[in-house]
Amino acid sequence: MILESALLDVLAGREEDFLVAFTEARPLIAVQPGFRSLALRRCLDEGRGSRFLLQVEWETLADHTEGFRRSAEYERWRTLLHPYYSPFPEVEHYGEPVLTA
Repeated sequence: MILESALLDVLAGREEDFLVAFTEARPLIAVQPGFRSLALRRCLDEGRGSRFLLQVEWETLADHTEGFRRSAEYERWRTLLHPYYSPFPEVEHYGEPVLTA
């Protein structure tokens, strides 16, 4: 399992529109081969209410980078969500935990 992580800085004042669009976009990723789960969290720190943390679990890195990103569903995902980001998020991928508590 790999964990995709992205900090999403949403344009101020567009947060609720983004959440509506994300609700529409979620099924597009959920049907992808290798998709396991996702969590979208809003930042609680003062002055950071426009920042969200997206974490997606995939079976393999290729399920995300080659499967989803090359799919027709990704094109719709992009159309729905990318206009809300400024700056565009950096997406990173992580392996299994090296330490847990």
